[in-house]
Amino acid sequence: MKIIAMIPARYAASRFPGKLMQDLGGKPVIVRTYEATIKTNLFDDVYVVTDSEIIEKEVTKNGGNVIVSTQEHSCGSDRIAEAVMNLDIDIVVNVQGDEPFIDKESLTKVLAVFKDDAQHEIDLASIMVPMKTWSDIENPNNVKVIVDRQNFAMYFSRSPIPYPRDTDIEVTHYKHKGIYAFRKKAILDFTALPMLPLEAAEKIEAIRYLEYGKKIKMVETDVEGIGIDTPEDLEKAQKQWK
Repeated sequence: MKIIAMIPARYAASRFPGKLMQDLGGKPVIVRTYEATIKTNLFDDVYVVTDSEIIEKEVTKNGGNVIVSTQEHSCGSDRIAEAVMNLDIDIVVNVQGDEPFIDKESLTKVLAVFKDDAQHEIDLASIMVPMKTWSDIENPNNVKVIVDRQNFAMYFSRSPIPYPRDTDIEVTHYKHKGIYAFRKKAILDFTALPMLPLEAAEKIEAIRYLEYGKKIKMVETDVEGIGIDTPEDLEKAQKQWK
């Protein structure tokens, strides 16, 4: 089974433009993420996928592999789909470019999903982290996921799910971390299928898979990590790096 990692990288991020080129311990965030992904030793190949000449030059200068997008894309999955179209692979992992503290243990659990799936019934796998505070649960920037008894995703939302109408019932709220592992066919199907109303309303691309009947296996981890979405996140990452 050939497994690769793809790191989709846009320069013009809406909330923090140019964040992937910000300095983290002497190198840009995107380079640190690439190097961290390589160091997991989980992948046959690792690529940064970008339409930015700035990012392409920086990653290449630091010895990284880059695939340049030839089309404009609205999301990372579409960018990856174009990149893997003609590659001979089985599984592709989408690693977020703003996650320089990548967690090998969690990734290992995600990849194990496919190694245990002899019938190829699972289309993709992803990560969920328990949330402990109501401020995190109600924050719309945190995508929530609910799962069935076998940890297959039932729905994703920016709203609190499940809603605690009965506060006496103990329930764990899970945050969805945007690390996905796809079978090649699943991600090619994604980019060929039109967006439907639920995904459009929530602005969560994982919902498209559910709307078209794909099976998403969620893996629980306690490792939160540091994603860099804001200048404040970058400050935390810089302190963590030191």
